[in-house]
Parts: sequence; structure tokens; C-alpha cells
Amino acid sequence: MNSSVPPSSGGEKSQTTFSVGCRLPERQLAEMVFDPVDRRTRFVVGNGDAWNFEEAVSLSPAERLVPFSAGNNLVKHQVVLFASEPEEYGHDVDLVSHIREFVRRYVDLSEEFEEIATYYVLFTWVYDAFDEVPYVRVRGGYGSGKTRFLLTVGSLCRLPIFASAASTVSPLFRLLDAFRGTLILDEGDFRYSDEKSEVVKILNNGNARGFPVLRTEVSRQKEFDPRAYHVFGPKLVATRGFFQDKALESRCLTEDMRGGALRPGVPLNLDDRFREEALRLRNQLLLYRLRHFHDVRTLAGEHGDLEPRLTQVFGPLFSVIEDPKARERISASLQKFNDDIKDERAESVEAELLAVVRDLVARGPEQSLTVKEITTEFLVRHGGEYERRATPRWVGSILRRRLGLRPTRNTGVFALSPEEIAKLQSLYARYGIAVDENANAV
Repeated sequence: MNSSVPPSSGGEKSQTTFSVGCRLPERQLAEMVFDPVDRRTRFVVGNGDAWNFEEAVSLSPAERLVPFSAGNNLVKHQVVLFASEPEEYGHDVDLVSHIREFVRRYVDLSEEFEEIATYYVLFTWVYDAFDEVPYVRVRGGYGSGKTRFLLTVGSLCRLPIFASAASTVSPLFRLLDAFRGTLILDEGDFRYSDEKSEVVKILNNGNARGFPVLRTEVSRQKEFDPRAYHVFGPKLVATRGFFQDKALESRCLTEDMRGGALRPGVPLNLDDRFREEALRLRNQLLLYRLRHFHDVRTLAGEHGDLEPRLTQVFGPLFSVIEDPKARERISASLQKFNDDIKDERAESVEAELLAVVRDLVARGPEQSLTVKEITTEFLVRHGGEYERRATPRWVGSILRRRLGLRPTRNTGVFALSPEEIAKLQSLYARYGIAVDENANAV
């Protein structure tokens, strides 16, 4: 089976591009592999039924793809890891079992998160069939096992890019754009505020297709050259605390690492056996990709009563979970995560303001719903809980920017119009604010 298109008879010179792979006609894929013994890179071309090795792939008479060289610094120093060849694994359930056994052998996680990490590894090998991806994150202090998690789970993911090998955050944009793999990110490695802000750009833009990061570079001619970098893809992240951005928090399935003594049997150091086992599993996962990439979307299904945003972000993960009981367990985990988000919202200043608005609305049509009235009632209830004093301007800002309510000015007074009050029911539901159905509305 040869996927290459014959060169043009007109003598047209083809453009050669370095690549880690691509989709091909007739449900075939090209995937770069690296043989660590022969120090050789090439493409595996085919599908789950038949495949072969190719030195290059011609997409058209004018475009030819070649794999990155085995002498490439990133390949040679294992900044990015590859499979070496497709390897048979039996049934999908056997592959899942092998992945989970590997994870359990080398890192100490809760059973719940161990299962999530196992299926996330599987998902990274087909993530590019979807337009959204979730992230997996571990959180903890020094010595809690975060790095071991990144090394263990990351070594099984498709094209893992280990960010700790970068001296600064700047190369990450180029690495993600070139290899389109799984970013393995120890956020604690980036100590300075400017580096952290660049990392946040990658995380904020990288969970949905079509949102590249734009960076301005200087050409050899000293001209500014804006460039878009593709950062979409799965990510394993380790942090010491929470992300300040709540939207970013909602994209992460998180495990709080316990630290302390290791579970008996977990080795203190990772040796050649670890690397050999990881390579073997990557080879099996490559065959999984060849077999399932084109039909994996059909396996996604119902996954609980989640909010639309969470369904959008985490729904693709269910595409690789065929076991009904595992789907139920992970759906339950996501539901708990969903409930935690609702509880956090219910304790926020937005929720406190909505409760004030709800009670003012319930007093009847004669109650004026001005920003000043809302502020006065908020001060009575919560004035002592905040370091800064609540002012109408501050309250109005929260109503506008965080709740999407637009107070309008009438005779010098800002108030919520009936059109804005009509939006309250959906906000009550979002923030878990109980509403008396018998209460009067304005």
C-alpha cells in the first residue's frame, strides 16, 4: 500500500514540509514514528486493517511531507516522545487495562482519578477528531507527587511535549505549532509573572480549535511579522494552587495530590524498564489511533445533567469510554465537579448580589430596583465581609461585567429595566439562587 502521489509529469517542484503526520483519503492516517535503536524516523501510513512505513508522503504534486529528522534536537533529547511502530494489543478493554496497570505501578492516585487519567491517555490519541478538549490537572505542594504524575501519564500520551525541557516559555508556542501533541506542563517551572501570563494564554486558547495565539516577531529585515501559533490540544498541568481565571478552572479535571509516604510498590526512581513499558504502550496506542480515529465521535453519548459548557468541554472524553460502568463513574465524577462549581458560585459576590436583587424584586412592583437601592441592601447584609466598601459604582460594575445586567439611566438614576429583570431567572439557576414561585415580580 503506497499513499504517495506520483510526482508531477510537468516537472513542477514540490514543497517539502516537516510534519508529524496528517489525515489522508480513504480513512488513512500518516503518523511519524521514531525507532530509538536504529535512530530512524519515518511515517506509518494506513489504518487499523493495514499499514506500512513510508519515508515521505506526497499530498499533491506540489506538497510533500517528511518526518522530522532523528537528529532533530527535540527528538534526540526526548523533549517530544514518539511511538516506534504499531503494536497489537488485542481488544480495547485490554489496552485500557494495560494503561491503568502502568499508571498504578508508577504513581499514587485515587482510584477515581486513576481511571480518569487512564481514559485521558486514550483520548489524547484521537483528540484531533474533536473541536474541544478538556485538561487534566494535579495540584499540590513540593513533594506531593506532581512531577511523577506528569512523567508517568505524560509518557503515554500522544506526542507528549515536556515543558520542563524549555528554559523559557517562548519555545512552547513553536513546539505546539510544529508537533500538535500533548503539552506536559509544570506551571511551577515558570516563576515569573510574564512567563505565567504567556502560559495562561496557551491554556486559555488551547482547549478549542480555531483560537491560535498571535505573537509579533521580528524578521531578518527588522520588520515586525505577526504570526499565529496553533496551541489547540490536550494538556497535563501541575500547579501549586488554583487558577485565578474561573473559566480556566472549569476546563480542568483536578486531583489534589496527597503527598506523604508512597504506596508500597511504587518505585522511587524511573528506570529503563519504565521507558521500555511506556514505548510499548505508545506503540499499542498508535494502533488504537489507526483503528478508531475516524469513528471515535460516534462513541460519545449522554454523560449526566451537566451544564452546557461542561458538556461541551468534557463530552469528547466520553468518546473513548466504551465500558458503561466506567462511563457512569466518570459521569458521577464530572457531576461532583459540576456541583462544586455551582457551590462556589453560590458563595460568590455575584450570588450575594443576586440574592439581594431577588428579595428586592419580591417586595412588589412599587419597589424601585435602582443600583443605589441594591447597594444599600447589600451593605446591610454583607458590608462587613469585604475590605473595600461597596459603592453604587462597584455594584453597577459587577452587575454589568459579571452578571450581564445593564442598568439604564433615567432622570439621573441607574436602575434595572423590566427587560433586564426578565434575565434574572436564568441567572438564579446558574448561581443556585432559590426563588419563591409565589413571590411577586416587578
